Parts: sequence; structure tokens; C-alpha cells
Amino acid sequence: MTDSPQLLEGKVVVLSGVGPGLGRSLGEEAAKLGADLVLVSRTQKRLDKMAEVVRSYGRRALVVPTDINDEEACENLVKATLEEYGRVDCLLNNAFAIPPMEPLTTIKHDALRGSLETNAFAPLRLSTLFADALAESPDKPGGSIIMVNSAVLRQSQPEFAGYKLTKGTLVHIASALATELGPRGIRVNSVAPSWIYEDVNKAYFDWMAQERGVTHDDIYRETADLTDLKRLATPEEVARATLFLASDLASAISGITLDVSCGEFHGY
Repeated sequence: MTDSPQLLEGKVVVLSGVGPGLGRSLGEEAAKLGADLVLVSRTQKRLDKMAEVVRSYGRRALVVPTDINDEEACENLVKATLEEYGRVDCLLNNAFAIPPMEPLTTIKHDALRGSLETNAFAPLRLSTLFADALAESPDKPGGSIIMVNSAVLRQSQPEFAGYKLTKGTLVHIASALATELGPRGIRVNSVAPSWIYEDVNKAYFDWMAQERGVTHDDIYRETADLTDLKRLATPEEVARATLFLASDLASAISGITLDVSCGEFHGY
């Protein structure tokens, strides 16, 4: 059990992109806040592990292995969700694929195309397919869609160009959907975290430290020094900021991109 405020009590959250780091924290924090979950990924073992965590908080978890780049698989996901719960209140689009970290002029277009499929077209596909169910959410005026984006939107380094292209496309999709689905009561928002201090980035800091002959803490301080708070967000902090947008406390918020960067970037 948990002492967290039950901001999502009774809600059904579809989490696309169950994985390590933020994906794991989104599932766990949603369960802590009272949500029942639909867990979506291609990896059965990963889904089963996440389901155990969700159920440990007394919440329900439906495991649906799905390739979100496959139209028929996504249609089956919607069907399975409604058969199990009869409602959907939030779609969390967290799945992503990182393209080659190199300038646009050198990236192979097939590699970029593959990342666009997962980072942009898959969230659009899921949002479109779940729209009817979200519009019928018992929590009027309707459900919500949240796109997990990235502070790469604020970056200009050449090596981030492909990643920025895919995430820039996603933020424009979110904006367009907010306008298109708003009359049906569906809110659409984005979250843009910067560095998240989790296992993948911790390993990257270790590698950077070894390459430069410094310590992990040195790399952390250098990175954190770019933020107002002089620290990096944890995956739990990013998850809670994201899930706020799924709660009734955010019932009048739509069409925004919320930076979660400990003050590294100031969005307007």
C-alpha cells in the first residue's frame, strides 16, 4: 500500500513504453496514485515484472504485448483494454526509439524513418484509436493523452538533430491533437524531461568519467550545474509531474509542453 494522495483513484491508464527508468517509474507511480493500468510493450517478461509492481499496490494490471508500429496489434490493444476495464481515462505515450546521434546530413534516412515510426506515428496511431474511449471517460469532460517528449527540443547540437526532429514532430502532433480532440473533452499535453538520473544515464556518466579520467560525481556536478536547482531529476519526479497532467487537478490544462528539467530550461 501507499500513503500517496490518490489523485488517479478509479482511473484506467494505458502506458505504452514499459521499460527501464522512466517507463518503470510511470507505472509504479500511477499505481501509487490509485490507477489501474494497461501495460504495453513488445517484451512479455518486462511487462510481467511491471505488472507485479502494480499489483503490489493493490491495483489491477492488464498485460498486452504489442508492437505499437502495427495497426492491427494496436486495434487489438484497444479491444483488450475495453473488454477488461470498460473505460480508458489516460493514454501515456512513453515508447521511443533513439535515432543515430549524428548530424542530419549524415544520418541514413532509413534509420531516421524507423525512429519517426516509433516516436511520432505510433503515438498518433494510439491516440487516434483510443480517442473514442477517452471521449467517453466517465470523468467528464473526458480523458487525456500525454506525450512523453524530451528537452532535446531545446537543444541545438548537431548530434541531437535526428532525435530533435522526431521529438519536434511529436510535439506538433500533440498540439494539433489538443485542438482537434478538445471539443470531445480530451486534453492532450506533453512532458519534456531533461537529464533523468536513472540507470541508463548513470552508466553513461560512468563511461564519460572513464573516458575523461574524472569521477562519476564530477560528471554529475558538471551536468547538474546547468540547472537552477543544481541537481538532476529522478525518474520518480518526472513520473509524478507527468501524472499530474492525468489527474483532475489538471482538468483545464491542454496543449502545453511541461519542462521537467530542474530549471535547466525555462519554457514559455
